[in-house]
Amino acid sequence: MQGMDYEALFAATPSPYLVLGRDLVIVEVNQAYLEATGRTRQDLLGQRIFDAFPNNPDDSEADGVENLSASLNRVLASHAPDTMALQRYDIAVMGHPGSFEERWWSPINTPIIGQDGRVTWIIHRVEDVTAFVQAHNTWSGPGQHLTERDALEAELYGRARELQRLNEELRNAHTRERQVAVTLQEAMLQSPDLARHQDVAVRYLPAAGSLNVCGDWYDVVDLADGRFAVAVGDVVGHGLEAAAVMGMLRSALSAAIRALERPAQALEVLGLYARSLEGALNTTVVKAMVDPRSHLIIYSNAGHPPPVLVHPDGTCRLLDEAVDPPLGARPQHVPRPQAGQPYSPGDTLVLYTDGLIERRDEDIDEGLARLTEALGRHRFLGPEHLADALLADLGLVRGAHDDIALVIVRL
Repeated sequence: MQGMDYEALFAATPSPYLVLGRDLVIVEVNQAYLEATGRTRQDLLGQRIFDAFPNNPDDSEADGVENLSASLNRVLASHAPDTMALQRYDIAVMGHPGSFEERWWSPINTPIIGQDGRVTWIIHRVEDVTAFVQAHNTWSGPGQHLTERDALEAELYGRARELQRLNEELRNAHTRERQVAVTLQEAMLQSPDLARHQDVAVRYLPAAGSLNVCGDWYDVVDLADGRFAVAVGDVVGHGLEAAAVMGMLRSALSAAIRALERPAQALEVLGLYARSLEGALNTTVVKAMVDPRSHLIIYSNAGHPPPVLVHPDGTCRLLDEAVDPPLGARPQHVPRPQAGQPYSPGDTLVLYTDGLIERRDEDIDEGLARLTEALGRHRFLGPEHLADALLADLGLVRGAHDDIALVIVRL
């Protein structure tokens, strides 16, 4: 709103708020928070939150620092708000060294995302529910008689605590499942030959909101006489099932290119294998072999978005002369086409999956134009920095609606 004084609005907000930097240092606090904690701005600004509010050393079961730290780290990692369970977090009594008072809080931590896609600030909002919790504990004593309203509030409080406990269990279960999925994906995407190529950068971004596993893949394979092959592929679907199919197809293609060394033949073999593998049909993949001796890229494409060759002057060429349908799309086996593209030292080869360029309600040509424009603009960057700049330019640092695999090769 035009003319809105947001600083005054923040200061006057009745709910207690403070703002943390990525390093968990307090950078701002409103009046309600100061009143709730009995602090002044001078007491808090510039302090790490856990230095300003340590655990009660006399309480062996104190877990406020541990639980709040876990929540803030989840926010930094997930870029999503995190609502904590009702938390006992005693605070030191100002003016009485070593003295702490019992306090109960209902906290919510919310990220503020910067232009670079990273969490810049965290808004920490709390509600002081100490009086309610202590009253509930009083109601729970023997011989106490509750009014109907008190009984209802106590019941709601108990149900809320139970829901928070169950939510924490679900979160922990999801974390364990995600860790298993990530470990599986990392194992399937291992590419030992990649470590020998300092001029190759790869990026792998599962669809936003997924388990961090997907059906996209990349691979780098060393061949005889200094040649090497790169590939990206995209299995239909997301999640563990697509990832399992991806792992089998990736391994099969890696073996095929080592045995046959011609990208078209390798894709023919992969297509035959895909027909016998449930979930593999209509997978798209592009395979390119780079020969540094002849400065030639030989490639074959099974229904995949075309690789891009970026020249030092910023011009881009789409490698789209050997495009064929996806794996298993034809009822009969037909030899796949193959094309060659000369390159000059200093050129950059970019392979990617469709999540990098496709947007809802947009023609794919618009996505390709956006990609080539960004590549031309950042052509002087090395592969690693180019990959990061490209994802930032395309607004994909935090992921997209579809999975993304990206390989950038400085030739």
